[in-house]
Parts: sequence; structure tokens; C-alpha cells
Amino acid sequence: MALTRDQIAMRVAKEFKDGDYVNLGIGIPTLAANFVPEGIEVMLQSENGLLGMGPYPTEDQVDADMINAGKETVTAITGASIFSSAESFAMIRGGHVDFTVLGAFEVDVQGNIASWMIPGKLVKGMGGAMDLVAGAKNIIVTMTHANKKGESKLLEACSLPLTGVNCITSIITDLAMLEVKDNAFYLKERAPGVSVEEIREKTAGKLIVEGDIPEMVL
Repeated sequence: MALTRDQIAMRVAKEFKDGDYVNLGIGIPTLAANFVPEGIEVMLQSENGLLGMGPYPTEDQVDADMINAGKETVTAITGASIFSSAESFAMIRGGHVDFTVLGAFEVDVQGNIASWMIPGKLVKGMGGAMDLVAGAKNIIVTMTHANKKGESKLLEACSLPLTGVNCITSIITDLAMLEVKDNAFYLKERAPGVSVEEIREKTAGKLIVEGDIPEMVL
């Protein structure tokens, strides 16, 4: 079975290490704030100027003035800091973010990412993703393995305008976890019940499968 959005976020959160500074992009990545493993402390950064973002608020915790970059209401943990977006981007551009997790329309075997241009639609620009993919030490992409037409989003070469070049380290989709290196996608884990054959069929770029591929532990 393909993973749900929450399950993808759960798997992403397992990559966080104690003391990490992590930026979560809009969509599936933001959900990872709800699944930070017990026993570790990470500082979640929102590019609009919040360091120390907590889980989504319960109904009685909602504060309309406390939002993330996607305009969703969020909470702040004890010790959080609020500052201007200019200072937030200085943190990103200065290389002080250990992880960034963001969505994408396409990725390719060279570690390129296309995440901002939607054909036929008016888009203001690529926004903060441009800075995040250039400034973060590790970049994880979360997305569905194929688009709504069933076409692979893991390509030999991106067809859409790029957000970043040679920057992606890992990809977590609804079918698999993959590492990007040596101009190929290396299959590391598969979603529970999903076969290697299905992943191979839905991966357009070069896929390397070494040995037995374990199922994800969520």
C-alpha cells in the first residue's frame, strides 16, 4: 500500500537527529512537526521568522497571529524565538540549517529539483525554496512517486524550470525512500506491501537496487 501524507511525514521525522535545525516546506513536510521522535530535540524553523515551531495547534491553542510560511496556524515550543524574515533568510543563506524538507513536481538523477513552476498557471516565483536548496546541508524531498496522470516524477532529467541544481540528498515518496548519488536513484526502503518491481516501473530515471530492500518502519 502506498503511504499516506501523514506516513510520509512520519518517515521524514525519523531522519531528524538531536540538536538539528530543520526547515519544513509547505505541504507534506510541515506535517513532520507532529512526528518528531520522543527523546530528541530539534529546532524547527519557519522561513517567515519562527525558530522553535511546535506541532499543529489544537482548537483551543489556535492563535491567528502565529503562522508558518504556508499561512497555517502553528504552535511554538518553550524557548522559541520570533524574528524578521530578513534574519530568517540570513540564517538559511548562512548555512545554519541542517535539514530542509520540501515538496517537488520533479526530481532527477543529478540531484536537481523542480518545485515552483506549474505549466499554464501564473506563479509569482520560486520563493524561499531557492535559498533553502542552496543553503541547507541536507535536502530531503517528499512527494508522490507519480503525478495524477501516473507519470513518474523521478526523472533522468527534469523538464520543468529548476529550483536548485545538484542539491538533493534523499527522496521519500509514497512508495519508497531513495538516495541520490552517482547520477542515479538508489533504492533504500520500500513502503510496506510495495514491491521493488512497482517502484522500478514508476521510476523513469536510473534506479539502482542493491540486495534485499527492507520495508519502512513507521
